[in-house]
Amino acid sequence: MEFMADIHAVTQQALLGFDVELVDVERAPLGLLRVIIDRPDGVRIEDCEQVSRQLSHVFEVENIDYKRLEVSSPGVDRPLRRLADYVRFAGQRIELRLSEPVESRKVFTGILRAAQAADGDEPVLSLEYEDQAGELHMLPFSFGDVDRARLDPVLDFKGKKR
Repeated sequence: MEFMADIHAVTQQALLGFDVELVDVERAPLGLLRVIIDRPDGVRIEDCEQVSRQLSHVFEVENIDYKRLEVSSPGVDRPLRRLADYVRFAGQRIELRLSEPVESRKVFTGILRAAQAADGDEPVLSLEYEDQAGELHMLPFSFGDVDRARLDPVLDFKGKKR
């Protein structure tokens, strides 16, 4: 039985020659192994096809057991998994779930801000959000405070970002 960390490491290694970023690897029911990839200019169907062919061969050699392999883009509500994701998507609307409550809340939605730290360490992260009265607030947080986060774009009915 292999562990997800091992599968993630094997997948990451197999994608080194590709112009894609590994966002996540997850197991789903009925033997589905889902690999989520991204590119700065968006994932094309050709990217998914190439990655799928490569991973099929690598997983066979590495004896990774699965019934179906699905390679896809993260979609408009892309999860933010690494600190680099927070820097890359600064200025975007996100949904942030904190590990510990702040002002009796764990979930906040607003605009992600990331500023370079003066000492060159971890970027300074914050979320600009509106309270119920419509007042703007700035919520500082660290990468370690996050339970999970994802992009939360506002879409119109034609599927375009507003």
